[in-house]
Amino acid sequence: MLRALLGHQLIELRYEVGEVALHVRREGLVQTMAQLRDEGYQQLMEMAGVDWPDRPERFEIVYCLLSLTRNHRIRVHVTTHEETPVPSITSLWPVAGWLEREVFDMYGVLFEGNPDLRRILTDYGFKGHPQRKDFPLTGYVELRYSEEHKRVVYEPVELAQDFRTFDFMSPWEGAEYILPGDEKAAPEAPGAPTPLKADEIKGTGDPKGAPAAPTPKTTERPEQTGAGAKANAEAAEPVDKAAGRDGGHP
Repeated sequence: MLRALLGHQLIELRYEVGEVALHVRREGLVQTMAQLRDEGYQQLMEMAGVDWPDRPERFEIVYCLLSLTRNHRIRVHVTTHEETPVPSITSLWPVAGWLEREVFDMYGVLFEGNPDLRRILTDYGFKGHPQRKDFPLTGYVELRYSEEHKRVVYEPVELAQDFRTFDFMSPWEGAEYILPGDEKAAPEAPGAPTPLKADEIKGTGDPKGAPAAPTPKTTERPEQTGAGAKANAEAAEPVDKAAGRDGGHP
């Protein structure tokens, strides 16, 4: 049905991930999209760009259409390069104006017939198009607010580490101060004692010159317990007599 509908405008039809992908001629894009809209694909859900630097026409524009009546999605693909504009479909879907601006901002693709083709995501005066494969990850300039000039200024990119910038010293550059809890990581101060190794400890295994071990204190007689005369007298009684005084309990 789609082949008969699109005719010579269709370059290739593929089934990818449960969806139909139509690769059509750039010059017949508006006619193709109008035919699909009239066949039930009323909603333009999304537009996206893809950069293929090795291809003669490096940019691929993908249109995602949805049919509520058919409960089905379809994708339309066209290709172009930077000098050749793609026909705008704002006459069919006014929302395409914003989507085409996004593709233009990110990839630099031109859309012929768009009434307001200007950047939509990047800042004024931005250089380049960020989604291109040849765009540097650090960008070309760095934008920041200057307290001195009280305005936004552009400067050459100067990063302390690749792809990062800090308002303070980055932790891996090192600092002269010690944060709380890092005292053990500080180098040993001059003159501080150095712990001895196990084989450097004197006297280990050598009894000569070592102090005598203290003699443990023992109590040989009841009066040496320090519990008092009464306790000493009770302790001196025979065991059977002491048991009789306690009611027979040992």
